[in-house]
Amino acid sequence: MRIIYFDIDSLRPDHLGCYGYGRDTSPNIDQIAQEGVVFGNCFTSDSPCVPSRAALFSGRFGVQNGVVTHWGPGSEFRFPAQDTGLDQDFRQDMPLFSRHLRQYGWDTISFSSFADRHQAPWFLAGWNETHNFTLKMGSENADEVADAVIPWLETKGTKDQYFLHIHFWDPHRKYTMPQEWADRFKSDSLPPWPDADTLAVQQTADYGPCTPTELWRDFETSPVATMPDAIANIDDLHKMIDGYDGTIRYVDHYIGLIRNTLKKLGVWDDTAIIVSADHGESMGEHAVFGNHVNASESTHRVPLIIRWPDGGRHHVKDDRLLYQLDLTRTLCELLDIPAPEGWQGQPFTDAIKGGIVRSQRQHLIWSHGLYTCQRAVRTKEWLLLYTYHPGLYAWDPVSLYHVSSDPYETNNLVNTNSEKVSELSVLLDEWYRKHVYGPTGSPDPMQQVIATGPWKYIKLSPWLERLRQHDKATAALAIEERLALWPKIAP
Repeated sequence: MRIIYFDIDSLRPDHLGCYGYGRDTSPNIDQIAQEGVVFGNCFTSDSPCVPSRAALFSGRFGVQNGVVTHWGPGSEFRFPAQDTGLDQDFRQDMPLFSRHLRQYGWDTISFSSFADRHQAPWFLAGWNETHNFTLKMGSENADEVADAVIPWLETKGTKDQYFLHIHFWDPHRKYTMPQEWADRFKSDSLPPWPDADTLAVQQTADYGPCTPTELWRDFETSPVATMPDAIANIDDLHKMIDGYDGTIRYVDHYIGLIRNTLKKLGVWDDTAIIVSADHGESMGEHAVFGNHVNASESTHRVPLIIRWPDGGRHHVKDDRLLYQLDLTRTLCELLDIPAPEGWQGQPFTDAIKGGIVRSQRQHLIWSHGLYTCQRAVRTKEWLLLYTYHPGLYAWDPVSLYHVSSDPYETNNLVNTNSEKVSELSVLLDEWYRKHVYGPTGSPDPMQQVIATGPWKYIKLSPWLERLRQHDKATAALAIEERLALWPKIAP
């Protein structure tokens, strides 16, 4: 048996056919879904890219592994090592997933430029092989990924017991696939939200990065033909969605070629396939388009599709609440490998192979520390979001959304439902005390980001000056005043 993990950057699940999307973006992924289980409520515990993969491959929340943002304060991975007296050695109770599988006889191979793009050398530990096949640092397209992966499969794909991680970047802006892939959707209807009235309001709702009038942080106009210069109207939105959907269809095409290669090799029937993402993508939520800047549902919800050949269930939808980091402990159980005690996931093997249904999570806690500093509590119906530093966005300090009826988080109910706020706040407080002050607790890296500010890709002063130069001095002043008055809420 072998396992292939398709890691598709910035992929919203609700833009896939198997999650109910009306556009034909994912015929090959949909076929995999027909042969497996589609998980409707899987969320990354930490966002965006670096915190998400740190959580997945370490099996630990960012508050414990040290990574809640990209470079700088709050990004230093706490490598699971111990002092043996003579040297530093790996702790056996919380190894990296790639290293743990390898210790139990599995080869682990990654085709990804993630470590290079994000200067994350910890990610390279434990693999048998890592393939950084270009120097484009995440700007390579799906055809370049497939051109590297398929020859590897043709040479080594028939061997047994390997975990193959294949990373596609295309849905991450900028949308650099050939134009014809976006053009496939020109005549298709748009998703029902946002509509024209929503777009009209959003023109003056916010002036942070990737908002309708500030779509490009480094450019006055779009650097690619597949994306608009701004989101001023429905035509602009159509171009944006067409470009994003075109990237998904492009990746899906090359996933189909990889699947065909496995079939030609005669190993498809004995290969487990997993499709997921590091995080989702906002497409209008909180007036953000084509980026992942907060701890909202659109950023943290990820697809999870598992086709398991060894007795796995087919054509099943499962809507239990899951952390993505639950996956590694589940894979260990499916492979009859002991799961390390220090991993913080919970197995959901019963969803894949049937059997006795285990106790399920009733709530999740999420963290984001790149463009804003936020933590959220998600239940089946509610999302409570605390903002510790708003960055350049007009967040309320506390937000409450009934996401089962308001999936785009348009109506903050914090002032009309104090009991629910208190109830969910207790869950966040308990989680925090456990992971920071409990027996295995450690200092919260989010505090470092709050103290220094979430000024990574965007610096405060240059952004304010940019607004002033574009006759938006009032917006710049509003951001300055908001930051000056922002309440100091400890996580």
